[in-house]
Amino acid sequence: MNTRMEHDTMGEIAVPAERHWGAQTQRSLENFRIGGQRQPQEIIAAFAFLKEACAKANAEAGKLTEEQAAAIAAACEEIRAGKWDEEFPLVVWQTGSGTQTNMNVNEVIAHLAGERGVALHPNDHVNASQSSNDTYPSALHIAAAMTLERQVLPAAERLAAAFKSLEDAYPDLIRIGRTHLQDATPLKFAQEVSGWRELTEAPCRMLRAALEELCRLAIGGTAVGTGLNAPGGYDEAVCAKLRDLTGLPFRPDPNKFHALTSKDALVFAHGALKALAANLMKIANDIRWEASGPRCGMGELRIPENEPGSSIMPGKVNPTQCEAVTMAAVQVMGNDAAIGFAASQGNFQLNVFLPVSAYNFLLSANLLADAMESFRTHCVEGIVPDVEKMEENLNNSLMLVTCLTPKIGYERAAECAKKALHDGTTLKEAALALGLLTAEEFDETVRPEKMV
Repeated sequence: MNTRMEHDTMGEIAVPAERHWGAQTQRSLENFRIGGQRQPQEIIAAFAFLKEACAKANAEAGKLTEEQAAAIAAACEEIRAGKWDEEFPLVVWQTGSGTQTNMNVNEVIAHLAGERGVALHPNDHVNASQSSNDTYPSALHIAAAMTLERQVLPAAERLAAAFKSLEDAYPDLIRIGRTHLQDATPLKFAQEVSGWRELTEAPCRMLRAALEELCRLAIGGTAVGTGLNAPGGYDEAVCAKLRDLTGLPFRPDPNKFHALTSKDALVFAHGALKALAANLMKIANDIRWEASGPRCGMGELRIPENEPGSSIMPGKVNPTQCEAVTMAAVQVMGNDAAIGFAASQGNFQLNVFLPVSAYNFLLSANLLADAMESFRTHCVEGIVPDVEKMEENLNNSLMLVTCLTPKIGYERAAECAKKALHDGTTLKEAALALGLLTAEEFDETVRPEKMV
């Protein structure tokens, strides 16, 4: 392998000749051979937005020339476009402030600019007015906010729209309700689906509330929150550039001592992701229970048959999309524990659990976005209720007796239901046998369409 010599304050080190990174990236590669999970690409793209915004703000403040800022911006555009993905090889399990990833980005930008004839130093120019301590938490918030805005929320909105279509398709279909896994009073199928729709939409409102906090950035705090080596107004200047570049309402966190050490906004936002995961778990479980069968289960829903379900049982088809959603939900709940614990570990002026927080948050966000898209296209849009089975279960339910309570009282109604269950008869037969109502009175009173 051909190499070239790079140097930093620790001395010289050999770097692969074809690579655009420098000494600090190479040291991290050699010192942290842990796990293999790379820094998420969303973090690298967020850094590319941030570095461009910082360069432009530095040029306005006179700390960089227009040529230097333009060279940084050009490199950042190419990084965001994915042209240099292989230049960012560092793993999650490195220094807890993400310093090596910040320097990896700085070194790559400096080398790309050098190839264009603009000499830049990774620290003095690309990292001007910055510290890893304010850039990594800012990049983390940028990546989180952009992933929620561009991936999670659109996928959730499409899933909610699919439920709305299913809801609208069956406005008058009545089915038996169930509570405690036991028969309950009737409801419309559309009413149940409206619950699934709201289970998807409600966490979206929570995520939008969380975006307000994620859009507060640590940039401008530099090393410990004092803003050392950054010009006056630098934080707002950077955020103004970010607003132009991303279309998101980024603004400076007014208290940098909070911004550098606390990850409460990330905990809050991931809590909304966990709420979404919990709701998706509920929806997927409802659908797979109601589609259970095809002959020995509830069998009230038919879902798409996407692939064979068994290597030994011919003809078996399983609710695989529901299972994928529930597994993703379980992973998100585990990630939430990691993020919460990491956020509790801020010591003095810095939290040093940033890469693991970024990794878990972005894993959750991308998992949920992908799972919702797959669930919608391969399951929800193909759901068809089995009307005959729903009507059979509705008419066979003992809980229709509830509408008799105003007429004969709770205790006599309970007696009627228990007799029907014990004797294996219908409610009507039990009511007539007990002399509680005439046949005409029963037919007039027990009408499921009036119970919904």
